[in-house]
Amino acid sequence: MHLAEGYKLVQEALSSRMTITQAFIEDGSEGSELEVALAESGSNVYTVSKHVMEAICQTKTPQWVCAVVKTPKTEFPSHTPQQGMLIALDTIQDPGNLGTIIRTADAMGAKGVLLSEGCADAYSPKSIRSAMGSTYHIPLWRVGLKEALQKLHIDGYCCICGHLQGQEALPHLTDRCVIVIGNEGSGVAEVIAALCVPVRLPIYGRAESLNASVAAGILMYEVAKAMHEHKKS
Repeated sequence: MHLAEGYKLVQEALSSRMTITQAFIEDGSEGSELEVALAESGSNVYTVSKHVMEAICQTKTPQWVCAVVKTPKTEFPSHTPQQGMLIALDTIQDPGNLGTIIRTADAMGAKGVLLSEGCADAYSPKSIRSAMGSTYHIPLWRVGLKEALQKLHIDGYCCICGHLQGQEALPHLTDRCVIVIGNEGSGVAEVIAALCVPVRLPIYGRAESLNASVAAGILMYEVAKAMHEHKKS
């Protein structure tokens, strides 16, 4: 179970057909369309005071609604998507970075996000807030990353990773690609990088590196663009 705080996240969970076991509405906000929809979905809906709402939520100034949502299963499927872009995260530890990457992956049309052992919890309050509802739009899988990438390679996926020693040009991409993003401090582990084509984002200023979620966003955009161009040809 995890907590979705605020109208946007509760609405996204509901519209994505997540199982919502309990919902809490602040005094004075009863009768909304969202409350009716929550009740119709089978959720137990409770009216609480502002003080209780503040105690339930982690945000300093919570909105008038929150909900307890059943966390979906996160096992990697035996049958991988037949085509598309996947994102694999190697020990991303900051929940804000994780949520931002999930949101960008959703926007770029990714078919799912693989989370290695040691990654932050994708269903923690900060991750969910940073993802802005995208947590409920695409599959999130907890995996042994090395084994998962080996399986995807057998299934015809091209695996690329952000790496300071990589090439600037993307490899030839068809309809299956995995983008691996490494840890904020140490990058992609060597054993994982060995399974990938390393790609380096050029830096023209004085900064030594990019934030993990920023680098992920740039790579996702470039890969999605290349894959769409391949589809048109």
